[in-house]
Amino acid sequence: MTENEKNPAAPVRRVLDAGALRALSHPLRVRIFDILAQEGPQTASTLAEILGESSGATSYHLRALARHDLIREVAGEHGGRERWWERPAGGIMYDSRAVQGSPAGEAALQVAVAEVHRRRHEELMEFFSGRIDKEPAAWVDASSSMTSGISMTAEQTIDLIRRMESIINEAAELYRGQKGEGVRRVSVRADIFPLKNLTTKKESAS
Repeated sequence: MTENEKNPAAPVRRVLDAGALRALSHPLRVRIFDILAQEGPQTASTLAEILGESSGATSYHLRALARHDLIREVAGEHGGRERWWERPAGGIMYDSRAVQGSPAGEAALQVAVAEVHRRRHEELMEFFSGRIDKEPAAWVDASSSMTSGISMTAEQTIDLIRRMESIINEAAELYRGQKGEGVRRVSVRADIFPLKNLTTKKESAS
């Protein structure tokens, strides 16, 4: 079941199939995918300048993403000879149930998720291990990394996830397209998962 089936009011999220997962299993494609979300429409040349790559390489990876409808060409908004690309509205979901029973699909899911999380961790470490010291005080105060262990059932955890998603989605909609002095893209993350039970064997043996 997708998130939209659980909650019709939730933003549209696409569950990725094996082909889309394979397209996102390349580090440079993950970067391109993120840049289009963060900076808006780009061409192969502007992406090449940002990434320090050749425009031939970025063009190749743009086409690979477009083949699986992860990005699309912007029609009629920009002049010039180059094609502009953007990410469609809505989010994406990695759901193991969508590729269950397909060895190729399951392998693609593992690689794609590993690459996305590697990139997310890289961004987190880059900020908190050094760049935060160079930020203005206001943005230092506006930065946080929190971890808390809470004892809950699966149902209680799902309820927490939905409430957090509601808050994040509300903010995303409220500030969508906002521009002006002091406005920056902000990464909002919520990693929620059950911890490995380290005491089960000991308790069973006692």
